Amino acid sequence: MTELKLLSPTTLGNLELPNRIIMAPLTRCRAGDGYIPQPMNGIYYAQRASAGLIISEATQVARDGIGYPNTPGIYTSEQVKGWKNVTDAVHALGGRIFLQLWHAGRVAHPSLLPAGEIPIAPSAIAANCLADTAQGQQPHVTPRAIALQEISQIVAQFQQGAKNAIAAGFDGVEIHSANGYLLDQFLQDNSNQRCDEYGGSVQNRTRLLLEVVQAVVEVWGKEKVGVRISPSSTFNDMRDSHPTKTFSYVVKALNQFALAYLHVVEPRIQGNVTITEDSQGLGAKFFRSIFQGEIITAGGYNCETGEAILQENHADFVAYGRLFLANPDLPKRFALKANLNRYDRSTFYSNGEQGYIDYPALEY
Repeated sequence: MTELKLLSPTTLGNLELPNRIIMAPLTRCRAGDGYIPQPMNGIYYAQRASAGLIISEATQVARDGIGYPNTPGIYTSEQVKGWKNVTDAVHALGGRIFLQLWHAGRVAHPSLLPAGEIPIAPSAIAANCLADTAQGQQPHVTPRAIALQEISQIVAQFQQGAKNAIAAGFDGVEIHSANGYLLDQFLQDNSNQRCDEYGGSVQNRTRLLLEVVQAVVEVWGKEKVGVRISPSSTFNDMRDSHPTKTFSYVVKALNQFALAYLHVVEPRIQGNVTITEDSQGLGAKFFRSIFQGEIITAGGYNCETGEAILQENHADFVAYGRLFLANPDLPKRFALKANLNRYDRSTFYSNGEQGYIDYPALEY
């Protein structure tokens, strides 16, 4: 029987990977005090070290970049030390792990920020959805529009986060420009209504992302940097008037960097991700002819559908989230056609070890 392409070894940038199964970035809200990774975080990631590549949960590059309670940061020395324990645990089992660099922008909430600060955003437009806080879900507040002279600080925060990721022992970084967070907010015109060089035209709205990518590549080198986008997602109240035009430009512009990969969140109707008429086809298949490098696709795949998109050459890697959450040895289960553990949605964002490091691996 022919081996699954999902299980075939390959390279990504200058990394040798044992398979094409990626652990998707998954917010789990289990960092310790000071937003520092704690010992059980190391256990969690090490359990999943058989992934071709682990992409860490979204990790804020600044104190005001936090979007949910108890998410980890990468802006203090204590956080760097906490992450170093995680990467050491993964590497000890032969794994590879990238850090996802993140700023939540308007999706933050004053209750999560120092002294109840107002979140920042491209424009003073509140997200029409609910914020997750320690006190439960609350309406988002109207954010403060970032002043032009402050934008360089955002770039510097991502660059410093990239430098800190080296100190923390990561193998590379992914820039989070998806799911309605700050960089995505600049890209899409429902959240970016600026009238300066960072707003208006698609070229201007893409400017911040490109500046961040340039700053991060200067730290890591192009072969160790990826970018994640979600052209079809309306999560966190995101929309664009012309998504095909906007994201075609974005992806073409990213070609100049010869990045390790482009990570595309596929259009999905179920769950909290929906699609608009103009963005129905904006997945890996669409961007294959535009992006000149490797593509990771994410979007509710199982073994069969993930294998199919690789066989059809629409993508090079498949990212799994909920399946990897519940099956720490997912590549082995795919290889053996073994039954999969069911995930427990009620523990996705809870505290403690339950639903985090207690999913069983196969006995053989």
